[in-house]
Amino acid sequence: MKSLRQTRYGSGVSNLATLSNGEVIPSNAPLKRQLAKLRRLNKSFSRKKKGSQNREKAKAKLSRLHYKIVCLRKNNLHQVTTDLVTRFDVIAIEDLNVKGMLRNRKLARAISDMGFYEFKRQLIYKAKQHGKSVLSVGRFFPSSKMCSCCGELNQSLTLSAREWKCLVCQTIQNRDVNASINILRYADKDLITA
Repeated sequence: MKSLRQTRYGSGVSNLATLSNGEVIPSNAPLKRQLAKLRRLNKSFSRKKKGSQNREKAKAKLSRLHYKIVCLRKNNLHQVTTDLVTRFDVIAIEDLNVKGMLRNRKLARAISDMGFYEFKRQLIYKAKQHGKSVLSVGRFFPSSKMCSCCGELNQSLTLSAREWKCLVCQTIQNRDVNASINILRYADKDLITA
């Protein structure tokens, strides 16, 4: 029985998920890797004369690159979700407000590149196929701010703090691992039957 936490802050979005055992699933970030090529092809496409054959060729190249990025993202998500479903019987996730997260213009591209919604969708249908459980906590649950050892809330915790020390039990907590432990402990909504 494991919980995972999707990492969403820091320098961009570095990890797709953090498991409650401390294992980190890194981001594939296919858009970030292909961004320079995408910009070059967009620029080339915009310079071509409308209605010309060269514009159609540039459009086809640009479309192929977009398709490649989508395929790379889906492939990575399929591999990760299949691995998680085969290894664990119960998976607990956090209900993220992705639409609200996309309003942060500094992180919007990195968040979109992760494919959080597709990750959750694949996890649910694969768990259903394998007879596993996917549980969830609400989006307002203070998973990062609650100490996983004593349950004390740290209201002064900022988004930039990756590690923090509990004021009551004095344990040093990694923000993502602590949150994934809390998500596993308090997840109660079954997404398979919902």
